[in-house]
Amino acid sequence: MAALRSSIRHYRFFSSSTTTTTKSTSPLTIFGVKAKFRSEHDPDKALEIYNSLSDTYAYPMANRCAQDLTVKRLAKSRRFADIAKLIDSHKKNPKITQENYFSTLIRSYGLAGMYDHAFRLFNQMDELGTPRSSISFNALLTAYNVSKKFDEVPKLFNEISEKFGISPDKISYGILIKSYCELSLPESAFSILKEMDEKKIEITAITYTTILDSFYKKRKVEGAEQIWKQMIEKGCTPDVTAYNVRIMHASWGKPEDVLSLIDEMTKAGLKPDIITYNYLCTCYFKNGMMEDANKVYQDLQENGCFPNPETFRLNIFYLCKSGDFEKAYEVFMESVKKDKVPAFGTMKILVEGLVKNSKTKEATSVFKIVRKKFPNNLLNAWKKLEDDLGLSKDEETLTKKADASAASA
Repeated sequence: MAALRSSIRHYRFFSSSTTTTTKSTSPLTIFGVKAKFRSEHDPDKALEIYNSLSDTYAYPMANRCAQDLTVKRLAKSRRFADIAKLIDSHKKNPKITQENYFSTLIRSYGLAGMYDHAFRLFNQMDELGTPRSSISFNALLTAYNVSKKFDEVPKLFNEISEKFGISPDKISYGILIKSYCELSLPESAFSILKEMDEKKIEITAITYTTILDSFYKKRKVEGAEQIWKQMIEKGCTPDVTAYNVRIMHASWGKPEDVLSLIDEMTKAGLKPDIITYNYLCTCYFKNGMMEDANKVYQDLQENGCFPNPETFRLNIFYLCKSGDFEKAYEVFMESVKKDKVPAFGTMKILVEGLVKNSKTKEATSVFKIVRKKFPNNLLNAWKKLEDDLGLSKDEETLTKKADASAASA
């Protein structure tokens, strides 16, 4: 708790005592911040990292990233009172009168699911001397969406904009549409487009794609096709993300349909990304075309793409499903090299399959690796699985043999 007390005493991101140890020749970037937090799941240690940063030591966006990651670590440990104290401490910062700065605090409450705190903070803007516009309005709506209070967003949208005389912008409407889509109400989201059109508010590709995705997820192909048609007619050029939504839908069927869409997007001057190829792989796997899926995986780099965590997850999952645990283990080792090890559920399937197929050595090596990769709150699940499979005893035996061999050498 010492780190938290320190963060509350100082509204700045660092204290003078930490400056000499953390000062760098150049400001820390978002990438640098993420690297610091990547392997740190302890909330108190995350606070120490957060405390070591300052406005002069990191770029503004990097500071925001550090704040968000710290809040997420605290939220995972359900330390909501600490989050409130931490965010409340920023009210003493002279920047609190800047709406952009204030809005980051509202959004942080959303990351923790503390939408009620976000609402109260928004209502304190007058007393803190902070102006309101669509910026803070959008931050509040986002906080509700991130907190999964989708059903409250439409009401909030109307009441807040009317009460404070805020004119919703294209981002505001995008957030509203997102809430309807999350409620599986793409038709309601679609109806908002007419209102935006009448008010001459730009409808972005992101907005169209959000509704498109919602229609497809509800298997309402006709509605999805209508959205796509309107998108084209309005002169809104589909991007890679929009095509990927269509490809996602096509991946439920035959590979030929996916390949046809990839060809269409390529002719439109768009380059397929890793998400595109993941859907193609998935389609091949679902159709039992293992070699074709493997070729897509092997050719990723040649196609200018690099595997992401989902790439490794789907390959390991489907290889295990087909009984090819040896190949699945190879893919796992590649994920380790890339520091993109899949989640517990996928790894559990792999380990159980390795043990069932008498590949105890490989299964044991998986456990050794995940102990270092997974956060402490998941290690109990791994320990239980290890005991259930009898691997803890096997590891003890292997260790004794190794010690005996070393002693006799």
